[in-house]
This record gives sequence, C-alpha cells and structure tokens, in this order.
Amino acid sequence: MAGNKILIVDADIASRDFVAAALQKDGHHILQAASGRGGLILAWRDRPEVIIMDPVMADLKGEEFATRLRSDARTARVPLIALSSDSRSVRIRSCMDAGFNEYLVKTAQAIPALIETVGRLCSDTAAAIKEGGLLIVFLSAKGGTGTSSLCANIATNIAHNQPEARVAVADIVLPIGSIAEIVGYEGDQNIITIADMPASETTPEFFREHLTALANWPFRLLAGSSDPENGNQLKVGRIGDIANALKAPYDFVLLDLGRSLSRFSLPLIEHADLIVMVVSTDLSAVRLTKTVWEYIHSKGVQASSIYTILNRAVGLEGLSKTEAEKIIGLEIKMAMPYLGSNFSLANNQHQPIASKFPQDTASIVLKEAAQQMVSMARRLRIE
Repeated sequence: MAGNKILIVDADIASRDFVAAALQKDGHHILQAASGRGGLILAWRDRPEVIIMDPVMADLKGEEFATRLRSDARTARVPLIALSSDSRSVRIRSCMDAGFNEYLVKTAQAIPALIETVGRLCSDTAAAIKEGGLLIVFLSAKGGTGTSSLCANIATNIAHNQPEARVAVADIVLPIGSIAEIVGYEGDQNIITIADMPASETTPEFFREHLTALANWPFRLLAGSSDPENGNQLKVGRIGDIANALKAPYDFVLLDLGRSLSRFSLPLIEHADLIVMVVSTDLSAVRLTKTVWEYIHSKGVQASSIYTILNRAVGLEGLSKTEAEKIIGLEIKMAMPYLGSNFSLANNQHQPIASKFPQDTASIVLKEAAQQMVSMARRLRIE
C-alpha cells in the first residue's frame, strides 16, 4: 500500500505545514493537530501509523502526551517521533523515557532524517503486522449480498482443504451480527463481551483456549453482537488489538465486516492480507461497490489485494460479470451461481453448503474460491 497515515502535532503552523509538505511529497497521508489534546483525539480516532510531535506544547507536555498514548490500547504501539528545537540532553532523555521512539532536533538536516526515520519505523510496524496468521476481511457495500454466509463457508473450505491449519472467524458486523444465526451458535461469548474484558486478559493464549468451537463448522468463532443495543456499546478501540491477538494462535483469521466502513474497520481493511469484496448483481449494489472501492483505494489499498465475488444471492436476474466489472473497475475473481432455496435451507439447518449439498456447483465453486484466496493471501504476505 502506498504511503502511511501520519499525524503531525505542533503548535507552530508554519513548521507543521513545512513537515507535512515534505512527507506528502514522499507519498504519505497527513493529519495535523495544533495542540497536544487535539493530537490525542486524532490519534485515538483516526489511528495513524506514525505520530510526529513537538514536545514543547502549551497545553500538554510531550512526556504526558506520550504517557497517555502508551497507556491506551489503541495507540500503545504507534511509533512516536519527537521533532523539536529543544536540544537539551535532559529533555531528550525525559521524552525517550516517557515513550518516544526517536528524538530529532529541528536543524537543516531534520527533514531528510525525519523521512528516513519514518520509513524505518513504518517498515518495523509493517513487519509486526505481517506476523501471525493470514488476515482476510470480508466486506460489502450493501446489505443482503450474502457476505456472512460466504465468510463462514469459505472458512469451512479453508479448514477442509488444510486440516492442519487453525481457522478463526470473527463477526464484527454492527449493530447486530449474523454468523451466529448461520452456524447455530447460542452462547454468551461475543465481540461485545470480549471487548469489555481488559486487554491484559484477551491474550493469544486466551483465544487459543477459549474461542468457541462449533458442532458442524471446522473453525473457531468469535460471534457478533447479539442485539442492536449491545452493538451500540461496543468498545471499538479494542477491535484492532483483538484482531492482532487472534492472529497469533490461528493460521487464518477471517473477519466479517459486512457493510461496516468506519474509522475502526478501515485500519483492519488497510492491514489485511486479503480483502474480499462481495457484490450482488443489482445495479445499486454494483454502483455502491464502485464508491467503496474508490474510497479504500484513495487510502492506499491496491487492486492486487482485492478478491471480488459476484454473488447471485436473490435470483438469476441482474448484471452480468462483465457489466459489473466495467462499472466497478475491478476484476471479479469469482461468480457464485444462484443456489435457489438450497442456500436458505443450509443456513436454516446450520450446515455448510459443502456438507448439505456436496455435489452442488456452488460447493465446487466455494472450494476453488477458498484455494485461490489462500494462494493470493500468501503471495501478498511475502511481497
């Protein structure tokens, strides 16, 4: 993905704009804040990959800014660079002790040094993101496209194709999840209850031992919100950490985002190994998919990371694969055949399509799609 999201916190607008221009020229996306408190708000809301701060601020000392940043799970690991005119060794030591990763003094050589430092820290962060299992996110631009069913059935095929692999599915569709209903899960554990737990408890070991096992489905499930009221109480700042913790004990983590495109889901999309976009054949869904694609592309997501599925969820009518491709501007990797009542019957009986209708064309297509997704995700991981 091209460029990184960088937050610059500096009370001096001229200095802020100068640094922003240099980093934008280097291909990065820039956020700016004129105060320490404003910087914290942007850091927690927009989740930048790097934060550059002048620790000499009127409202919030750099050391306090760093301490508050590091004490919040949303920003605990974000690289933090000090860029300041204060060159005193005591201030440098104070900032580094508080949690800054680097301290640069504003000199004639500051910008080249800053660009090098940003590149190095971003590379380190990217390497950390690439650790653990492959992350595959499922999203759609419109409801009713069968995204959750496809996510559950693709996960099943990945597990069947690679019986040695550990597969997890997390339902992050809001305000109410849908995978629990498909797989027949009625337990109390879900994304809301997990996000309410302290970060110190939701460790990789916790997810390895306590994520829900299912009777008919060969993956572990983190169910979605059980009702809209609970969904509105979700601590969205925990989602990124939960996803990272899941990647440690599982070889494949599939996240069902549904049509949730927001400040908490965008980082998941940006950091995924593969993005599965599900689109139905009606014109409005195809046009909305084009809008979603153009938006995430503007954030640095490349077409090579997208696996687009055209799903005839409601009937044989609608646009063809070629027509949908022309509108969206993306290659459609797989077109699902219309399953008629079979799809609903399998879902209502809480069974995978491949188990209920093993000879159906859709079962063959799903198996092939799962193989292609795994191959793409692995290739993208090492590129």
